[in-house]
Amino acid sequence: MANYYGPVPPPIPYGSRPSGITPPRRPSQPSVEASISDLTRKNAVYFPNYRVYRGETPATLNYNCISHVFYAFAHVATDGGVFLSDEWADAQMPVDGATGCLGSFMRLKQEHGYLKLILSIGGGAASQNFASIAASAATRDNFGRSARGLVEASGFDGIDIDWEHPSDPEQGRNFLALLAAIRLHLPDDRYLLTAALPAGQWALQNIDLYKAQDYLDLINLMAYDFAGAWSPKAGHHAQLFPGSPEEPSGSAAVDYVISTGFPASKILLGVPVYGRSFLGASGPGRSFKGNGGDEGTFEYKQLPRNGAEEIVNTRVVAAFCTGGDGGFVTYDNPETVKLKANFCKEKGLGGLFYWTGTADAPPGPRSLISTGFKALHAS
Repeated sequence: MANYYGPVPPPIPYGSRPSGITPPRRPSQPSVEASISDLTRKNAVYFPNYRVYRGETPATLNYNCISHVFYAFAHVATDGGVFLSDEWADAQMPVDGATGCLGSFMRLKQEHGYLKLILSIGGGAASQNFASIAASAATRDNFGRSARGLVEASGFDGIDIDWEHPSDPEQGRNFLALLAAIRLHLPDDRYLLTAALPAGQWALQNIDLYKAQDYLDLINLMAYDFAGAWSPKAGHHAQLFPGSPEEPSGSAAVDYVISTGFPASKILLGVPVYGRSFLGASGPGRSFKGNGGDEGTFEYKQLPRNGAEEIVNTRVVAAFCTGGDGGFVTYDNPETVKLKANFCKEKGLGGLFYWTGTADAPPGPRSLISTGFKALHAS
């Protein structure tokens, strides 16, 4: 099936490094009824290392409702070597009274013994070397060997492959070969191995997902970016159910993955912690005249926009606001996250993940991460 919205969307916009660093403030972390250390459903977040330059450090996340952190991103060289993308942020600058973001995370892992820290490799434009290194046994082995070294040196619990994405059946076969090579160096009795994959059959069909279950602990299904600046019309970018049969949706992607024999319990459904803007549009299916915000996006904690009305379409499970400076902005809010968490429970999925943890609202009723955690574990 072709990608309904045409070209593959661009990577989520990165923040540039500002000249000054705002001192972080550790938020209050209200207790929740369930104890996260005793639960099986996962509530995971991505932490991009560049966010530390905005004062958003590891300690600013609410670990009372986070089970896994995907540390993004490490890069991969043409010879298969895996390396940290920003050694200053990752391992040198002062962060939360520790050395580097990784030093902070090691302290947090000691405080929260249940917390799993996973190194995410690739992401967006940094995925370009995956196709070539996965095609060669030598570079696959070097990838696995160097990933193991980085994991052991930095205290990670495993790695996440964010190859966006195997684009044909041959690359899909090479993807499996890469996973097999990784498992030789990161055995499943000691290390987690996950993969972030697009939520569309147009991409997933290139991978034998039934075989992938032999290597992967989790698939992070990126059930967002269904619409954006590249789309011919405005649309919901993270709808759970389609508004019409030809539209993409999170549920369709989940159903496809399960239909291949991949275990539902190994699927995490992705929640975007940002909205996509369509200027001049009043709703999905309408023409638009450009995009507001930073490269067409607003962080969730900036939503709804001033003067805009927030609305939830419970039929497709999508939130949006209209009337502000972003035009029609499509995103998730606490109501839609509750519905997505209920969907996860009904389908037997492993849980939810959020891109990114740092873009969430402060702890409280507007927090998507806290809302998702509570809904996943509500009786």
